[in-house]
Amino acid sequence: MIRQIIKIDTEKCNGCGLCAQACHEGAIIMESGKAKLLRDDYCDGLGDCLPVCPADAISFEKREAAAYDEAAVMERQMERQGALGLTMAPMPCGCPSTNIQAFNRGAGAPAVNEITAPKEIASQLNQWPVQIRLVPANATYFKNANLLIAADCAAYAYGNFHAEFMRNRITLIGCPKLDEEDYAARLTEILMHNDIKSVTVARLEVPCCSGIENAVITALHNAGKMIPWWVTVISTDGKIVEM
Repeated sequence: MIRQIIKIDTEKCNGCGLCAQACHEGAIIMESGKAKLLRDDYCDGLGDCLPVCPADAISFEKREAAAYDEAAVMERQMERQGALGLTMAPMPCGCPSTNIQAFNRGAGAPAVNEITAPKEIASQLNQWPVQIRLVPANATYFKNANLLIAADCAAYAYGNFHAEFMRNRITLIGCPKLDEEDYAARLTEILMHNDIKSVTVARLEVPCCSGIENAVITALHNAGKMIPWWVTVISTDGKIVEM
């Protein structure tokens, strides 16, 4: 069939790998230092990879290509998660972020009681509001700030989130699956109007959660800011799987 699909100019490609990170379907891989379209039927033709490419090496073309195969994409995602030792039961909707899971917090999990835990654990939240779509770009607390940009589910998944991630940082949260706002535009505005010292991204392992990471990458590129940034990926059962 003739359809829209991405085209990668290997001459322009600088091998940064941002497009591979941005592709929710895993259609792009890095091979010999260059981006490569792995399979036509993995590409949905929507182009999430285009805005993150700093070399303008990706474009759309219309050509003969296999139809987008959501089932094949889901199988690839399950294989990739399996390589990380993760398991998810597939749901009819086909979205890994809604897969039902139950976590056994039995004898191996430390108990919280009056002896081992303080009566009150201090919050490490340093400002309000925290939603990306609500925070004003000119807020005074952004001056010389270390930013934490997090998927809102991350704090529920990771038990020590306040102490390890939020402490001494300005926290911004959002859900790229449920929010319609373009986070990249808001984050670009924040970066351009403030002296941000560093950016830490905390996201879950589910594919849709990569949207918050991609928004940060796009914002850093659009703002032209060369500042330290890190990404931590947290599994849905509360383990750090990638840093």
